[in-house]
Amino acid sequence: MKIVNQTEMKAIEDIAINEYQFSEELIVESIGLLASQSISKKFAAHEVDCIFLIGKGSNGANGLSTARRLANQGHHVRAFLLFDEKNCSKECLSQLKKAQSFGVRTNIISDVDALSSYFLQNSLPKLVIDAIFGTGVRLPLSSFIYDVINFVNQNSQYTIALDCPTGVEGDTGHIKGNAIVADLTFALGLPKPGFYLSDGPKHIGEIEVIDFGLPSELTEKKGDKFLLTPKILGYSSEARSKFADKKIFGHALVIGGSHGLTGALCMASNAAIKTGTGLVTSVTWEPQYQEFLSRVIPEVMTGYVPNDQAKWPKLLKGLDKYDSIVIGPGLGRSARARNLVLEILNNFSGPVVVDADALNLLKMSEDREVFKIRSAPTVLTPHFGEFAQFSQIPYEKVARAPLEALKQVIEEINCTVILKGACTYIGLANGKVYFNFSPNDGMATGGVGDVLAGLLGGLLAQKTELRNREDSLLKRYEYLSQSVLLSVYLHSLSGKFAAKKYGVRAMTALSLIDTLPEAFASLDETVSKDLYG
Repeated sequence: MKIVNQTEMKAIEDIAINEYQFSEELIVESIGLLASQSISKKFAAHEVDCIFLIGKGSNGANGLSTARRLANQGHHVRAFLLFDEKNCSKECLSQLKKAQSFGVRTNIISDVDALSSYFLQNSLPKLVIDAIFGTGVRLPLSSFIYDVINFVNQNSQYTIALDCPTGVEGDTGHIKGNAIVADLTFALGLPKPGFYLSDGPKHIGEIEVIDFGLPSELTEKKGDKFLLTPKILGYSSEARSKFADKKIFGHALVIGGSHGLTGALCMASNAAIKTGTGLVTSVTWEPQYQEFLSRVIPEVMTGYVPNDQAKWPKLLKGLDKYDSIVIGPGLGRSARARNLVLEILNNFSGPVVVDADALNLLKMSEDREVFKIRSAPTVLTPHFGEFAQFSQIPYEKVARAPLEALKQVIEEINCTVILKGACTYIGLANGKVYFNFSPNDGMATGGVGDVLAGLLGGLLAQKTELRNREDSLLKRYEYLSQSVLLSVYLHSLSGKFAAKKYGVRAMTALSLIDTLPEAFASLDETVSKDLYG
């Protein structure tokens, strides 16, 4: 599913009107119908006081269309206009008259006291529908709107935002001072970037897309921002042959595990083999080898990196037997570790996942040429702090404008980057960015990133086509992208199953590996339903 900014959404609507015979009234009526149906279904068992806060533009029109239909269904509805009628758009005024003719009581208010007074008139639970600005907000807000926001956040039992909570910039997720905290946001037509960027995720609540009938030609193609969903993964369990041997499913090498950190290497290795990889070999430093052997599962083959760097050439010559390499989980941050990372990047002709300590040992300004001259794909898996350290872009700037920072790095080093967070941004070398919005506080625990690195390494190893020089570079990057997107999706899906099974407090990184079978089964079922209904 595409994610579109305000300009892109306006362009889509203009094409729909000019080329597909839509009209603004048709769009508003469709939104009103679908939004009212969703609200009625959600509150079918509860009598609530539906309070609409109406702006002067198209979002206000959407709110009035929804209010009219809810009133016609017998709901208790009241609409408060926050602007004088003379300032309202033509469609907003038209919808106002329709709503009033259906018995919706409306009032123009200019201070929060009128709203406060109404809240005291009855004891029904208050459902507030925010239809003030949508994505068209201009910050900073007036003191009146600011007071309304504060009042709603303190007194509403449940809040629904039409398109974007008031105070949140739809394109950036930025707020200035305050914004409506919604329990549910109706994404009108398509989701907006501000839902997933900066402060937006803390104000959006659940997201429900209101598909009001735009042509799929406009909503599914020609974009650079997408929501990560099963439909776009290109995944099929049927791609695995029942008659294959282990060599067909690839051989992954995982490197890491310094003193006290061999557990990170174990988790990454376990995750790699749980994806269905034919073979996994894990290598740690020579002094940690015995410790690692005592912890690693028997299915994983093992080895060590000699302390003496003069012995490394033999190790590097043997890299070609692997189909993917993960380097970094628990690797340590010594000068020797940095040398090893550079040797791997310079000598391996297959895909490399650069994770954790391996990232911390590198800087884009010093090492960009290492990435640019590689003939094989490289995937970086930083969290925000690691990304800031590597790119030397200030953390605050990364947190406030992650897409800009992500694209800057990708353009400079031509790598794929998985920027991990409550919303994870997957930036591909072709300029596309995928959003994986799956906040889960149970995943805020040590080792979760190591599991993702192992998952990705295992999936990449199975894409043996990545090393087929007969395929075009474009085709090989398509295989890479499929594995990257699938790894992130499975990682967060396993996290959901782990939270359900163990609870967010008790789950650990190993819980994600334990629930991988459920994640695969769920994905198989979802894909099967999409294909066969």
